[in-house]
Amino acid sequence: MRIFSIIKYVFLIIGAALLTGAFFLYQNKSAFLEKAVSVQGTVIEMVAKRSDNSTTYSPVISFKTKSGQEITFSSSISSNPPSYSVNETVEVLYNPADPKEANINTFSSLWIGPLILGGIGIVFFLIGSLSILFGYLKKKKAANLRGSGKLISTKFTHVELNSSLSANGRNPFQIYSQWQDPQTNELYVFKSENIWFDPTDFVKTDTLKVFIDPQNPKNYTMDTSFLPILKN
Repeated sequence: MRIFSIIKYVFLIIGAALLTGAFFLYQNKSAFLEKAVSVQGTVIEMVAKRSDNSTTYSPVISFKTKSGQEITFSSSISSNPPSYSVNETVEVLYNPADPKEANINTFSSLWIGPLILGGIGIVFFLIGSLSILFGYLKKKKAANLRGSGKLISTKFTHVELNSSLSANGRNPFQIYSQWQDPQTNELYVFKSENIWFDPTDFVKTDTLKVFIDPQNPKNYTMDTSFLPILKN
């Protein structure tokens, strides 16, 4: 199904964009810290921020710059229970060229943005990149088995829905076959890759070709080249 091929690249692009954003946030904070001046400020108010399920509280800080200018700013960090109380003294860092650019001097106030953005970006990037890598390795494994594996004739048994995978409310099909190793008398069950249409009517024979690793028949790929190509 083409949606899976698209989604993994979407995840990769989103992850890369988020990581880029996290990097620029980190750079901005680092540049701010290089020029920031430290003063004492006072919490003058706790502002309630309500959402559907909870209420959090953000401190409003007042401080005076080295030149005596009085500045008030609201922290972008809110919490419940409140992290501060009214009249509490806090350390403030501000940009002397633009005193309204100010932060409470705590790890969360300074770095929570880059950390959250970077953390989400890593998750998206890993999902996308690992999905692409897994698909590539899977295709390479199948190609290697077709080139150097042992071709065996297996008995078609049935077609079954793969209920462990779903997309847009649909489950893919898998073709099952079995083969008994004449040397060991062991019975092996094989299944095809996921097929996003019912292949039952296209299985015209009782035997199916499977390429196996002679040293490990559990490493295999089923030949489904007889199936039509799904275009949507």
